[in-house]
Amino acid sequence: MAQHQFQTEVSRLLHLIIHSLYSNREIFLRELISNASDALDKLKYLTVAEEAYKSIVFEPRIDISFDKEAKTITVADNGIGMNEADLIDSLGTIARSGTRAFLEKLAEDAKKDSNLIGQFGVGFYSAFMAAERIEVISRKAAEEAAWKWSSDGKERYDIEAASRETQGTTVILRLTDEGVQYANRWSIEDIVKRYSNHVAFPIYLTYDEKEYDDSGKEKGSATKTDRINAGTALWRRPKSELTDEDYREFYRGLASPLSRDTEESLFHVHTKAEGSLEYITLFYVPRKAPFDMYHMDYKAGVKLYVKRVFITDDDKELMPIWLRFVRGIIDSEDLPLNVSREILQQNKILLNIRNASVKKLLSEFKALADNAASGGEEAKEKWETFIREYNRPLKEGLYQDFANRESIQELVRFKSSTQEGWTSLSDYVDRMKGDQKYIYYVTGGNEQTLRASPLLEAYRARDIEVLIMDDEIDELVIPSLGRYRDKELKAVNRAGADEELGKAEDKAAEQEIRPVIEKIKKALGDRVKDVKLSRRLQDSPSCIVADENDPSIQMAQMLKALGQAEMPEIKPILEVNGEHPIVASLKETGDEGRIADVAGVLLDQALLVEGAKLKDPGDFVRRLNRLLAVPPRA
Repeated sequence: MAQHQFQTEVSRLLHLIIHSLYSNREIFLRELISNASDALDKLKYLTVAEEAYKSIVFEPRIDISFDKEAKTITVADNGIGMNEADLIDSLGTIARSGTRAFLEKLAEDAKKDSNLIGQFGVGFYSAFMAAERIEVISRKAAEEAAWKWSSDGKERYDIEAASRETQGTTVILRLTDEGVQYANRWSIEDIVKRYSNHVAFPIYLTYDEKEYDDSGKEKGSATKTDRINAGTALWRRPKSELTDEDYREFYRGLASPLSRDTEESLFHVHTKAEGSLEYITLFYVPRKAPFDMYHMDYKAGVKLYVKRVFITDDDKELMPIWLRFVRGIIDSEDLPLNVSREILQQNKILLNIRNASVKKLLSEFKALADNAASGGEEAKEKWETFIREYNRPLKEGLYQDFANRESIQELVRFKSSTQEGWTSLSDYVDRMKGDQKYIYYVTGGNEQTLRASPLLEAYRARDIEVLIMDDEIDELVIPSLGRYRDKELKAVNRAGADEELGKAEDKAAEQEIRPVIEKIKKALGDRVKDVKLSRRLQDSPSCIVADENDPSIQMAQMLKALGQAEMPEIKPILEVNGEHPIVASLKETGDEGRIADVAGVLLDQALLVEGAKLKDPGDFVRRLNRLLAVPPRA
């Protein structure tokens, strides 16, 4: 037996591998299967390419077994195998001079560099997360001798002669008390199906199953061997070979049993990219939005594979937040095989794949919209379902994804004061009157309330279309958009949006009503920012609008709900309809009590119509009761 001393840094290195680079201990099995798959890939190539190996019968397989009593898990393959020199070179990686550089990079907080693990080849040592000792028995293809490598991962590793009937490698993990939790059929099957289901070679699990007689009494056990992986990556097969049922079955298996979407997907997008980057993506859009789509701790829906080996399914960097409803896979040929999910976020390869994937999805969304515009009922139903479920995330994209804003703004849809169903910004502009300067919209929390809002009265009378935006996110998104096709977007609940509603007689009317406005303004005092004669009211006596530089009432409420408690008080601008009898009744009265009551009711009812809460509902009721009970006095 030959003993080899580890470098002094090894304990520190193993500690970093176990505690810093991997957050899920169960991935040790993924790493060992990945190594076995690589060994089979190498032998497969040699049996075809090199004469010395062509006589080897290549029947690739990976075998896993366990012994809970002995506290062991064994992973074996019949791949290329290793001789003594290979064991020193490959499993002694952490004893190389590169170890110091690896540690230095970690010390510099470079753990986010996705090349580190692949570069230094430390994936095998993740097995020490579950094992207190590891033994490796290996025989290199086309050689007779076999060797055993063993270590507790602390100070040294030992190499000695061994025996093995065929080429390949057997890894025996002598488990820690914590690691023994994985030594059972169910854990191993679950890990393999989640992380290695699409490894191209068959993976078999050998286990003992108890047998019972007709009376139910245990009569012994039988050893069974089952294949536990699918062994083929559906997304890597040519699209021409795949059926709709193939895609449906794969979609059903994407989610965990606890969150599986039992319906079919709305549609899927399957892409193979070749060139400077090689990758395959298969994305699905669920027919129903994920239940946690608006939760802060939502479950990411895209899985990352590298060369068919599963890496992660909970990295939220794989897709932008606004596309969090997308389900599917990304399989890269260019990322390091043993890349850790903790260090993916700043990887340039993944960023390029993500950007290309977003553009591809946007083009598919646009095709869906175009088909709805020109196609039959099925195409329309599919598009309407998409908008009903995902219109809000698309709006988030308008705010978050500046690079793709132009594409996204063609997809978002709104309700309209003049049209049935959904409408686009493009359709609105096409319907604009020749002299209309602005795209008008109104925001608030309830569609029916907005449609009945006094703010729309004059626009409706002049046949000017107003977009109805009843999603609270519209308050944040639309002002950030600003313009569409050189047309400025104007909120009708803001001062200044009534420019195109002006009348020739406005100046004279304003002078005539000025004394009434001054009375109302004096009565309301600091409850309002200003009182003005309204151009937008036809039937209602009053409405409120926000100053162009102030957040609206809805925006203030949303910010407060998000935890911004120190919001300054937002004072509205009260607009009054000079032709309404309630307002006109104040022209001749000098009763300050009545003026105060009318002014208070005009403001409070305008606030209520806009969905605002009254600071003092009792005061509103008392004023209203006094006005109802007492006839006006001269």
